[in-house]
Amino acid sequence: MDKVDVFRAGDGGYAAYRIPGIVVTAKGTLIAYAEARKKSFRDWGAIDIAVRRSTDGGHSWSKTAFPGRLDGPMQQNPVNVREKIAEPGDITYNNAVAIAGRDATVHMVYCVEYMRAFYIRSSDDGVTWSRPVEITGAFDAFRKAIDWKVLAAGPGHGIQTRRGRLIVPVWLSLGEGSNAHGGGTSSSTIYSDDGGKSWRAGDIAFPQAPGEQQGGEPIVVELPNGSVMLNARNSGTANRRLVSISKDGAHQWSKPYFDKALIEPGCMGSLARHPKGILFSNPYNLEKSDGPAEPGSRRDRKNVSVQLSTDGGKTWPVRRAIEPGWSGYSDLGVGNNGKIYCFYEHGESPAKRFRPVALKVARFDLAWLTAPTDTPGV
Repeated sequence: MDKVDVFRAGDGGYAAYRIPGIVVTAKGTLIAYAEARKKSFRDWGAIDIAVRRSTDGGHSWSKTAFPGRLDGPMQQNPVNVREKIAEPGDITYNNAVAIAGRDATVHMVYCVEYMRAFYIRSSDDGVTWSRPVEITGAFDAFRKAIDWKVLAAGPGHGIQTRRGRLIVPVWLSLGEGSNAHGGGTSSSTIYSDDGGKSWRAGDIAFPQAPGEQQGGEPIVVELPNGSVMLNARNSGTANRRLVSISKDGAHQWSKPYFDKALIEPGCMGSLARHPKGILFSNPYNLEKSDGPAEPGSRRDRKNVSVQLSTDGGKTWPVRRAIEPGWSGYSDLGVGNNGKIYCFYEHGESPAKRFRPVALKVARFDLAWLTAPTDTPGV
């Protein structure tokens, strides 16, 4: 296993890079993307979607590109203005989610100001991208369940099922609280059956619910039997990941349940199919925070680890740490040769609050993941 920096705080004049996503294209190219935050590490502000490519398995990377930029003046989200989260005029591009299509097309859905959604695609392995097409209308159907003021895709990556459906996990909120992401959160998917030309809303998988269940930032994977698992960050009190399953990845989600094996520190995670099973990554930290943790968390963001299930996500007997120290959001990609890539936030902790310093790609294979170690979970 080795690691390489893809984005570092300060690169290109950006104060921070956060929210990693990665896909491996049909041609074997790695496409890594993230939010390039101009002025601070915060979720709102002058933020762009940054993309880099690697055609040699992550050893070297292209110059940074910034696809999906819109022309003309844009409005800030009213909740952003109301809460005075960002400076006037600063526009937030957020929550990019890519899908590596089997026909070598790369699809991407991203958001602007947490209130508009756009779709772009690349037909040349991520070298160039199409002009943005707004798909915010696909989210209108969700208003029957939640009168959302904030919308977001993923983050992480979406999937193309064996039947060809494109699926992007999404979450919505009432836009309350200091960061305007609270007030009740619901999660679902949007999907396309025509190669990204049109998008529709699925059923709500994780509805607003007080107490233990607060599902947001969902991730998605196709199971061996063809059904689709939605697995969400849980901001409730259970400290475990929230899970639901659908036969088609959009409708008739099963009753949500907590996966007791998947620890939830209040952080985004990732799922990915591997020829030998299903992979999951997030900060595996059982210790309660001994200081001011990341807002909304009960455990510090440390010890990003990868787990393996060989029975369709029912059990997770294998776990190994990627970054035992301060580490946060992560996304997983799997190469055509079975090589595993974990793109994650590596950080530090001034005043015991996680701060991302770099976005790294860890590269390893199944032999490394499943090898015995002297320290369990490391």
